[in-house]
Amino acid sequence: MHHAVVWIDHKEARIFEVDAAQVGGAVVKAAGPHIHRHPVDQEVRVRNHPDDEPRFFREVARALSADAQVLVVGPSTTKMHFLRYAHQHDRDLDGRIVGVETADHPTGPQLVAHLRNYFHEATPRRGVVTR
Repeated sequence: MHHAVVWIDHKEARIFEVDAAQVGGAVVKAAGPHIHRHPVDQEVRVRNHPDDEPRFFREVARALSADAQVLVVGPSTTKMHFLRYAHQHDRDLDGRIVGVETADHPTGPQLVAHLRNYFHEATPRRGVVTR
């Protein structure tokens, strides 16, 4: 089994996975707000679709390896919404989430270092860490 950290906010999720051979990374973007211009009065309305957040969380869950223990971090309540999504819709992922922490906007290498510290991994892994 290997380890993963997911930094998530309402705009994106940055995923870093560490196994015995390498460090891998991925970014999943959330859908942006939908802008609707009414043709009669030219009023501009900005709104999110109700299924945007579940779709975003589903994509994040799919981006994670099926056997990774997962640490979820982020600056706001989105991490808790993701945890609730996993509990209600992805029981396998829910069982692999081992921690939830608040973190502002760390860099990729800072996230990987935090992941190693969290899981007490003393041996550095080789691989490319990108934002």
